[in-house]
Amino acid sequence: MAILTGSLPLIPATSTSRSGPGAQDSAPSVVALGGGHGLSASLSALRLLTSELTAVVTVADDGGSSGRLRRELGVLPPGDLRMALAALCDDTDWGRTWRDVMQHRFTSRDGVEGSLNNHALGNLLIVTLWELLGDPVAGLQWAGALLGARGRVLPMASVPLTIEGDVLSEKDGRLQLRTVSGQAELAVAGSAGNVSRVRLLPEDATACVDALNAIELADWVILGPGSWYTSVLPHLLLPELRDALCTTTARRCLTMNLSNDTKETQGMTAVDHLGVIRRYAPDFRVDAVIADPSVVADRAEFEAAVKEMGGRTILGKVGSSSGGPVHDALRLATAYHDMFGEF
Repeated sequence: MAILTGSLPLIPATSTSRSGPGAQDSAPSVVALGGGHGLSASLSALRLLTSELTAVVTVADDGGSSGRLRRELGVLPPGDLRMALAALCDDTDWGRTWRDVMQHRFTSRDGVEGSLNNHALGNLLIVTLWELLGDPVAGLQWAGALLGARGRVLPMASVPLTIEGDVLSEKDGRLQLRTVSGQAELAVAGSAGNVSRVRLLPEDATACVDALNAIELADWVILGPGSWYTSVLPHLLLPELRDALCTTTARRCLTMNLSNDTKETQGMTAVDHLGVIRRYAPDFRVDAVIADPSVVADRAEFEAAVKEMGGRTILGKVGSSSGGPVHDALRLATAYHDMFGEF
Protein backbone atom coordinates (compact mmCIF):
# COMPACT_ATOMS: atom_id res chain seq x y z
CA MET A 1 0.00 0.00 0.00
CA ALA A 2 1.54 3.30 -1.08
CA ILE A 3 0.96 6.49 0.85
CA LEU A 4 2.12 10.06 0.31
CA THR A 5 4.39 10.71 3.25
CA GLY A 6 6.82 13.22 1.78
CA SER A 7 10.52 13.08 2.59
CA LEU A 8 11.67 10.72 5.30
CA PRO A 9 12.05 12.77 8.51
CA LEU A 10 15.39 13.20 10.19
CA ILE A 11 15.87 12.53 13.87
CA PRO A 12 16.27 15.91 15.62
CA ALA A 13 19.90 16.52 16.50
CA THR A 14 21.31 18.28 19.52
CA SER A 15 24.77 19.63 20.12
CA THR A 16 26.42 17.71 22.92
CA SER A 17 29.49 19.04 24.67
CA ARG A 18 31.73 17.18 27.04
CA SER A 19 34.08 18.48 29.64
CA GLY A 20 36.54 17.06 32.09
CA PRO A 21 39.55 14.77 31.81
CA GLY A 22 39.91 13.20 28.39
CA ALA A 23 37.18 15.34 26.82
CA GLN A 24 37.08 15.37 23.02
CA ASP A 25 36.07 18.11 20.63
CA SER A 26 32.95 16.18 19.66
CA ALA A 27 30.82 13.53 21.27
CA PRO A 28 31.55 9.95 20.23
CA SER A 29 29.43 7.94 17.85
CA VAL A 30 28.00 5.07 19.91
CA VAL A 31 26.14 1.90 19.04
CA ALA A 32 24.34 0.25 21.98
CA LEU A 33 23.12 -3.32 21.62
CA GLY A 34 20.68 -5.28 23.74
CA GLY A 35 16.98 -5.44 24.42
CA GLY A 36 14.28 -4.72 26.96
CA HIS A 37 14.98 -2.90 30.22
CA GLY A 38 18.74 -3.41 29.99
CA LEU A 39 19.07 -1.56 26.70
CA SER A 40 16.71 1.14 27.97
CA ALA A 41 19.10 1.69 30.88
CA SER A 42 22.16 2.15 28.68
CA LEU A 43 20.28 4.39 26.24
CA SER A 44 18.93 6.58 29.06
CA ALA A 45 22.53 7.14 30.15
CA LEU A 46 24.10 7.51 26.71
CA ARG A 47 21.60 10.06 25.42
CA LEU A 48 22.95 12.41 28.10
CA LEU A 49 26.40 12.19 26.50
CA THR A 50 25.90 12.06 22.74
CA SER A 51 23.34 12.54 20.00
CA GLU A 52 25.33 10.24 17.70
CA LEU A 53 23.58 7.24 19.15
CA THR A 54 22.21 4.08 17.52
CA ALA A 55 20.34 1.31 19.31
CA VAL A 56 20.47 -2.18 17.82
CA VAL A 57 17.68 -4.24 19.32
CA THR A 58 16.91 -7.95 19.61
CA VAL A 59 13.88 -9.21 17.65
CA ALA A 60 13.24 -12.59 19.25
CA ASP A 61 10.50 -11.63 21.73
CA ASP A 62 7.51 -13.97 21.55
CA GLY A 63 5.57 -13.04 24.68
CA GLY A 64 2.88 -10.53 25.61
CA SER A 65 1.76 -7.86 23.16
CA SER A 66 4.81 -8.33 20.93
CA GLY A 67 4.24 -12.05 20.67
CA ARG A 68 0.60 -11.59 19.73
CA LEU A 69 1.40 -9.06 16.99
CA ARG A 70 4.21 -11.28 15.72
CA ARG A 71 1.95 -14.32 15.47
CA GLU A 72 -1.10 -12.51 14.08
CA LEU A 73 0.59 -10.18 11.60
CA GLY A 74 3.94 -11.81 10.87
CA VAL A 75 5.89 -8.68 11.85
CA LEU A 76 9.03 -8.15 13.87
CA PRO A 77 8.18 -8.09 17.60
CA PRO A 78 7.95 -4.34 18.33
CA GLY A 79 8.15 -4.32 22.13
CA ASP A 80 11.91 -3.97 22.69
CA LEU A 81 12.11 -1.50 19.79
CA ARG A 82 9.36 0.55 21.44
CA MET A 83 11.21 0.57 24.76
CA ALA A 84 14.39 1.75 23.06
CA LEU A 85 12.53 4.63 21.38
CA ALA A 86 10.94 5.60 24.69
CA ALA A 87 14.34 5.63 26.39
CA LEU A 88 15.65 8.08 23.80
CA CYS A 89 12.94 10.65 24.55
CA ASP A 90 14.18 13.87 26.14
CA ASP A 91 13.41 14.69 29.76
CA THR A 92 11.07 17.51 28.66
CA ASP A 93 7.28 17.83 28.63
CA TRP A 94 7.30 16.69 24.99
CA GLY A 95 9.64 13.78 25.64
CA ARG A 96 7.96 12.61 28.84
CA THR A 97 4.52 12.79 27.24
CA TRP A 98 5.50 10.76 24.19
CA ARG A 99 7.41 8.30 26.35
CA ASP A 100 4.26 7.70 28.38
CA VAL A 101 2.15 7.45 25.22
CA MET A 102 4.46 4.81 23.74
CA GLN A 103 4.51 2.81 26.98
CA HIS A 104 0.76 3.04 27.68
CA ARG A 105 -0.99 -0.33 27.85
CA PHE A 106 -4.69 -0.89 27.35
CA THR A 107 -6.53 -2.83 30.05
CA SER A 108 -9.95 -4.33 29.39
CA ARG A 109 -12.73 -3.98 31.93
CA ASP A 110 -13.27 -6.85 34.32
CA GLY A 111 -15.14 -9.63 32.65
CA VAL A 112 -14.45 -8.31 29.15
CA GLU A 113 -12.03 -10.18 26.90
CA GLY A 114 -11.00 -7.26 24.71
CA SER A 115 -8.74 -7.50 21.67
CA LEU A 116 -6.67 -4.52 22.87
CA ASN A 117 -6.06 -5.91 26.34
CA ASN A 118 -2.38 -5.63 27.34
CA HIS A 119 -1.35 -4.14 23.99
CA ALA A 120 1.08 -1.22 24.29
CA LEU A 121 0.04 1.72 22.15
CA GLY A 122 3.61 2.15 20.97
CA ASN A 123 3.61 -1.38 19.58
CA LEU A 124 0.49 -0.61 17.54
CA LEU A 125 1.96 2.68 16.30
CA ILE A 126 5.18 1.02 15.15
CA VAL A 127 3.37 -1.82 13.39
CA THR A 128 1.09 0.72 11.68
CA LEU A 129 4.11 2.55 10.29
CA TRP A 130 5.61 -0.74 9.12
CA GLU A 131 2.44 -1.69 7.26
CA LEU A 132 2.11 1.74 5.64
CA LEU A 133 5.77 2.16 4.69
CA GLY A 134 6.70 -1.47 4.05
CA ASP A 135 10.11 -0.92 5.66
CA PRO A 136 10.92 -1.60 9.34
CA VAL A 137 13.89 0.80 9.40
CA ALA A 138 11.92 3.63 7.80
CA GLY A 139 8.99 3.01 10.15
CA LEU A 140 11.25 3.29 13.19
CA GLN A 141 12.80 6.46 11.82
CA TRP A 142 9.36 8.03 11.43
CA ALA A 143 8.44 6.98 14.97
CA GLY A 144 11.70 8.45 16.26
CA ALA A 145 11.05 11.75 14.51
CA LEU A 146 7.57 11.95 16.04
CA LEU A 147 8.99 11.37 19.51
CA GLY A 148 11.99 13.64 19.05
CA ALA A 149 14.19 10.67 19.92
CA ARG A 150 17.86 11.54 20.50
CA GLY A 151 19.23 8.80 18.32
CA ARG A 152 17.93 6.06 16.08
CA VAL A 153 16.63 2.56 16.70
CA LEU A 154 17.30 -0.43 14.45
CA PRO A 155 16.32 -4.10 14.57
CA MET A 156 19.25 -6.54 14.73
CA ALA A 157 17.78 -8.65 11.93
CA SER A 158 15.39 -8.19 9.03
CA VAL A 159 13.12 -11.08 10.08
CA PRO A 160 11.67 -12.23 13.42
CA LEU A 161 14.03 -14.59 15.22
CA THR A 162 13.41 -17.52 17.51
CA ILE A 163 15.86 -18.21 20.31
CA GLU A 164 16.16 -21.65 21.82
CA GLY A 165 18.50 -23.52 24.10
CA ASP A 166 19.06 -26.83 25.85
CA VAL A 167 18.34 -27.01 29.56
CA LEU A 168 19.93 -29.71 31.73
CA SER A 169 17.87 -30.39 34.85
CA GLU A 170 17.31 -33.12 37.41
CA LYS A 171 14.02 -34.96 37.78
CA ASP A 172 13.39 -37.91 40.08
CA GLY A 173 17.13 -38.19 40.67
CA ARG A 174 17.94 -38.42 36.97
CA LEU A 175 19.44 -35.82 34.64
CA GLN A 176 17.39 -34.88 31.63
CA LEU A 177 18.11 -32.60 28.67
CA ARG A 178 15.27 -30.74 27.03
CA THR A 179 15.05 -28.04 24.40
CA VAL A 180 13.35 -24.79 25.38
CA SER A 181 12.15 -22.67 22.46
CA GLY A 182 11.14 -19.02 22.60
CA GLN A 183 12.48 -16.01 24.45
CA ALA A 184 9.69 -15.97 27.04
CA GLU A 185 10.38 -19.55 28.16
CA LEU A 186 14.17 -19.40 27.90
CA ALA A 187 14.20 -16.25 30.06
CA VAL A 188 13.05 -18.30 33.05
CA ALA A 189 14.61 -21.65 32.16
CA GLY A 190 17.69 -21.12 34.33
CA SER A 191 15.63 -21.54 37.48
CA ALA A 192 14.98 -25.17 36.51
CA GLY A 193 18.44 -26.15 35.25
CA ASN A 194 21.59 -25.15 33.40
CA VAL A 195 21.11 -23.43 30.04
CA SER A 196 23.43 -24.45 27.19
CA ARG A 197 23.69 -24.53 23.39
CA VAL A 198 21.70 -21.33 22.90
CA ARG A 199 20.97 -20.64 19.22
CA LEU A 200 18.94 -18.48 16.88
CA LEU A 201 16.52 -19.61 14.19
CA PRO A 202 16.46 -19.28 11.26
CA GLU A 203 20.18 -19.98 11.15
CA ASP A 204 20.59 -18.13 7.84
CA ALA A 205 18.82 -14.94 9.00
CA THR A 206 20.41 -11.76 7.67
CA ALA A 207 21.41 -8.90 9.91
CA CYS A 208 19.99 -5.41 9.41
CA VAL A 209 22.33 -3.68 6.92
CA ASP A 210 21.95 -0.31 8.66
CA ALA A 211 23.01 -1.92 11.95
CA LEU A 212 26.12 -3.42 10.34
CA ASN A 213 27.03 -0.04 8.86
CA ALA A 214 26.53 1.72 12.19
CA ILE A 215 28.83 -0.75 13.95
CA GLU A 216 31.49 -0.30 11.28
CA LEU A 217 31.46 3.50 11.61
CA ALA A 218 31.08 3.77 15.41
CA ASP A 219 33.64 5.08 17.86
CA TRP A 220 32.24 2.87 20.63
CA VAL A 221 30.13 -0.29 20.67
CA ILE A 222 28.41 -1.06 23.99
CA LEU A 223 26.90 -4.48 24.66
CA GLY A 224 24.67 -4.96 27.70
CA PRO A 225 23.29 -4.77 30.28
CA GLY A 226 20.27 -7.01 29.90
CA SER A 227 19.01 -10.58 30.15
CA TRP A 228 22.24 -12.41 29.35
CA TYR A 229 20.96 -15.25 27.19
CA THR A 230 17.96 -13.55 25.58
CA SER A 231 18.97 -9.89 25.17
CA VAL A 232 22.79 -9.70 25.21
CA LEU A 233 24.00 -12.98 23.74
CA PRO A 234 21.73 -12.98 20.63
CA HIS A 235 23.83 -10.21 19.06
CA LEU A 236 26.77 -12.60 19.10
CA LEU A 237 24.74 -15.53 17.79
CA LEU A 238 23.70 -13.90 14.51
CA PRO A 239 26.72 -14.62 12.24
CA GLU A 240 26.81 -11.33 10.30
CA LEU A 241 26.34 -9.27 13.43
CA ARG A 242 28.93 -11.26 15.38
CA ASP A 243 31.46 -10.75 12.58
CA ALA A 244 30.77 -7.02 12.55
CA LEU A 245 31.24 -6.78 16.32
CA CYS A 246 34.48 -8.77 16.18
CA THR A 247 36.04 -6.85 13.28
CA THR A 248 34.91 -3.26 13.91
CA THR A 249 37.60 -0.68 14.60
CA ALA A 250 35.37 0.79 17.30
CA ARG A 251 36.27 0.35 20.94
CA ARG A 252 34.08 -2.20 22.68
CA CYS A 253 32.51 -2.09 26.13
CA LEU A 254 30.58 -4.77 27.97
CA THR A 255 28.22 -3.52 30.68
CA MET A 256 27.47 -6.07 33.39
CA ASN A 257 24.12 -6.61 35.07
CA LEU A 258 23.36 -5.64 38.66
CA SER A 259 22.20 -9.15 39.53
CA ASN A 260 23.93 -12.38 38.55
CA ASP A 261 21.42 -14.80 40.01
CA THR A 262 18.28 -14.41 37.88
CA LYS A 263 15.69 -16.88 36.60
CA GLU A 264 17.78 -17.05 33.44
CA THR A 265 21.24 -17.30 35.05
CA GLN A 266 20.61 -18.94 38.42
CA GLY A 267 23.81 -19.87 40.23
CA MET A 268 26.08 -17.98 37.84
CA THR A 269 28.77 -15.51 38.91
CA ALA A 270 29.97 -12.40 37.08
CA VAL A 271 32.93 -14.42 35.80
CA ASP A 272 30.50 -17.07 34.50
CA HIS A 273 28.72 -14.32 32.55
CA LEU A 274 31.99 -13.41 30.86
CA GLY A 275 32.56 -17.09 30.17
CA VAL A 276 29.30 -17.27 28.23
CA ILE A 277 30.46 -14.46 25.93
CA ARG A 278 33.83 -16.12 25.39
CA ARG A 279 32.26 -19.51 24.71
CA TYR A 280 29.87 -18.32 22.01
CA ALA A 281 32.12 -15.62 20.50
CA PRO A 282 35.77 -16.42 21.27
CA ASP A 283 36.99 -13.75 18.83
CA PHE A 284 34.99 -10.98 20.51
CA ARG A 285 37.43 -8.71 22.33
CA VAL A 286 36.62 -5.86 24.70
CA ASP A 287 38.38 -2.67 25.69
CA ALA A 288 36.46 -2.17 28.91
CA VAL A 289 33.98 -3.95 31.16
CA ILE A 290 31.84 -1.80 33.47
CA ALA A 291 30.60 -3.51 36.61
CA ASP A 292 29.12 -2.51 39.94
CA PRO A 293 31.33 -3.81 42.80
CA SER A 294 28.27 -5.44 44.37
CA VAL A 295 28.16 -8.14 41.66
CA VAL A 296 31.88 -8.96 41.66
CA ALA A 297 32.51 -11.56 44.36
CA ASP A 298 36.20 -12.06 43.58
CA ARG A 299 37.73 -8.90 42.13
CA ALA A 300 41.06 -10.48 41.17
CA GLU A 301 39.36 -13.37 39.37
CA PHE A 302 37.02 -11.02 37.55
CA GLU A 303 39.80 -8.67 36.46
CA ALA A 304 41.81 -11.64 35.19
CA ALA A 305 38.83 -12.84 33.12
CA VAL A 306 38.36 -9.36 31.65
CA LYS A 307 42.07 -9.17 30.84
CA GLU A 308 41.84 -12.46 28.96
CA MET A 309 39.21 -10.78 26.77
CA GLY A 310 41.66 -7.95 26.10
CA GLY A 311 40.02 -5.37 28.31
CA ARG A 312 40.25 -3.37 31.47
CA THR A 313 37.82 -3.56 34.40
CA ILE A 314 35.99 -0.39 35.41
CA LEU A 315 34.32 -0.81 38.79
CA GLY A 316 31.91 1.84 39.98
CA LYS A 317 28.58 2.33 41.68
CA VAL A 318 26.09 2.35 38.80
CA GLY A 319 23.02 0.93 40.53
CA SER A 320 19.99 2.86 41.71
CA SER A 321 20.01 4.14 45.28
CA SER A 322 16.73 2.25 45.78
CA GLY A 323 18.78 -0.90 46.15
CA GLY A 324 17.01 -2.83 43.40
CA PRO A 325 18.85 -4.30 40.39
CA VAL A 326 18.21 -1.19 38.29
CA HIS A 327 20.89 1.00 36.72
CA ASP A 328 20.84 4.67 37.62
CA ALA A 329 21.00 6.76 34.42
CA LEU A 330 23.22 9.48 35.87
CA ARG A 331 25.63 7.07 37.54
CA LEU A 332 25.89 4.94 34.42
CA ALA A 333 26.34 8.07 32.28
CA THR A 334 29.22 9.13 34.56
CA ALA A 335 30.87 5.74 34.13
CA TYR A 336 30.52 5.93 30.34
CA HIS A 337 31.77 9.54 30.31
CA ASP A 338 34.88 8.64 32.28
CA MET A 339 35.46 5.61 30.06
CA PHE A 340 35.23 7.69 26.88
CA GLY A 341 37.79 10.08 28.31
CA GLU A 342 40.26 7.38 29.35
CA PHE A 343 40.59 5.68 25.96
